[in-house]
Amino acid sequence: MISDERLSHLASIIIDGIWKDDLVDFTDDDMAVRIAKRAAAKFGEEMKDVDRKARSMVASLKRNVVEGSPEWDVMYHKYYEEEMQRRGN
Repeated sequence: MISDERLSHLASIIIDGIWKDDLVDFTDDDMAVRIAKRAAAKFGEEMKDVDRKARSMVASLKRNVVEGSPEWDVMYHKYYEEEMQRRGN
């Protein structure tokens, strides 16, 4: 879990980037930070879920693939990308 301080920092970076690119005009900066924090937290949770699913798929293989081995890395990235595609990312 990412700390609230780091999440706030990430939200500020996101908001600054959006503001500098003139994509959105914020009328309430505090609300913008809260929304960006929620979005960043949700994104982080989704990435953790994708990681868990990819690891689970590698672990469920009939042959015992040792984590950290080249074969494990290939299989992990394959399942990770498949899960990301399923989610539309």
